[in-house]
Amino acid sequence: MTDILTIARQFIQALPFSRALAMELTELGAGSATITMPWDARLVGDPATGVLHGGAISALMDTASGASVMSHPAAPTSTATLDLRIDYMRPATPGQSITARAECHHVTRSVAFVRVTACDEDTARPVAMGTGAFTLERPKGPAA
Repeated sequence: MTDILTIARQFIQALPFSRALAMELTELGAGSATITMPWDARLVGDPATGVLHGGAISALMDTASGASVMSHPAAPTSTATLDLRIDYMRPATPGQSITARAECHHVTRSVAFVRVTACDEDTARPVAMGTGAFTLERPKGPAA
């Protein structure tokens, strides 16, 4: 899985938005992915509190979810977000990195379903939790 992890890290770093948010893929498994995003003052949603903007956290969760789909044993060639519902449980602690852990838990012929959680250093109390549906395009077989 090390070669796949290296390739996945390079892919995420090639995405300008992921690079701008300084996302780093830290773990990749068969249908699971963990991505960390450091706290950055440019991503603060409320200057009075220093809390990260929910949009940055949702982008992190979406990216981790897509990575979990791409690493699924169903071996999709590509994926895109169809639906992503995120429930914010509490504000992220200012100054702390956010880590999103996603699991692709069910796959149909054309749709993959994902659960994702975002935490700061207090992993017992999630910052946000989500569920999503992603397109699942599989490799094309030989022409009939």
